[in-house]
Amino acid sequence: MNLPFFVARRYLFSRKRKTIINVISWISLIGIAVGSMALIMVLSVYNGIGNLTQSLFNVFDPEIVIEAREGKSFHTADGFPMDKIKNTEGVVGVSEIVEENAWVIYKQNEQILMLRGVDRNYLHNSGLQYKLSDTLNYDLGDDNGNYGILLGGNLYWVLGVNYLDATPLVVHIPKRKAGIGLTIDDAFNTQYATVLDFFSVQSEIDSKYGVADIGFVRSLLDYSDDEVTMLALTLDEKHSVEKVKESLRSALGDKYWVKDRFEQQPLYYKIYSSERLGIYLILSLIILIASLSLIASLSLLIIDKRDDNRLMQCLGATKSTLRRIFFVEGVLISVVGVFIGLAAGFVLCFLQQQFGIVKMGDNFIVEAFPVAMRFADFASVFALVLVLSMASVWFTVRRAKF
Repeated sequence: MNLPFFVARRYLFSRKRKTIINVISWISLIGIAVGSMALIMVLSVYNGIGNLTQSLFNVFDPEIVIEAREGKSFHTADGFPMDKIKNTEGVVGVSEIVEENAWVIYKQNEQILMLRGVDRNYLHNSGLQYKLSDTLNYDLGDDNGNYGILLGGNLYWVLGVNYLDATPLVVHIPKRKAGIGLTIDDAFNTQYATVLDFFSVQSEIDSKYGVADIGFVRSLLDYSDDEVTMLALTLDEKHSVEKVKESLRSALGDKYWVKDRFEQQPLYYKIYSSERLGIYLILSLIILIASLSLIASLSLLIIDKRDDNRLMQCLGATKSTLRRIFFVEGVLISVVGVFIGLAAGFVLCFLQQQFGIVKMGDNFIVEAFPVAMRFADFASVFALVLVLSMASVWFTVRRAKF
């Protein structure tokens, strides 16, 4: 058996003699365990919240969108490679979208919203959940010029819409080439739409968006029948988004942006990643403090074992061997501590997943804190604890005098 490991294990797990030094060593071990457990639990909760928020955005944001690099809109005819897009492996659907800010008025209430004009395929592929009807596909427009609109839940209530009242929503969009006019008719294109229903995705979207027929929005913007601000792509679940995105970029060249869901919401994902990194660094300081406690416990252990050290030197042990013994002792403390912490964190996160022990309250989308465990988090916590602990232990045994 390896001598340094054998002696270090005896120092840590010996049952015959318990001293204050052993107690201090176990306190260091418990500190590392608690820090590791806390870090893995917080990271798992952040993962769960991130997955929940992303799933809410996924309801409204297409898997991939194509936008023009120059200008606000582009034409899908006259040389546009629509066939290449539809024939790209993994693409199963293409929807045309026109978006623009609009000023809407309902009775005495008014709001500015982002009006998203969509074709018939969009509503079915988006997965929007309507609150007044179980119908999955509303008819947002007909050949007689009658149009409907779906509002985000917050907009619906702020405007004070009454679904029993047939009062239409007045929609104004500034004319593209008009200057500042003396009347609304001079400066705005105006249309009327019936509020059919409202949807609920998440607060930011519910307070910002309305969905209408693409022909309705094109008429407000004076767009041609083939003009869009973006194309929304639906992908086959079997294909990687990254691979499809790269194929589309190769087919479209430099004239168009090809964005996945992360790129459609860059600010949110940057904030989320920054907050997660900040929490990781803050909790890493707790682990660093617990690791530094190894310096004190190992220093005291070296002093406590002076007689044993002299005896081993008399038997032929070198100073290098003694240093390895206490180095292994410190590593054992940290490894056992991090394993206990990770195991405890796993059990608590699993219990939260299965039983929802910690609740969020009645006003949230989910009842309990969401948790999502990832192997990468466990690996990073283990590596972090090991690196910090080994650095502390190496510093201690390097300065020790035998």
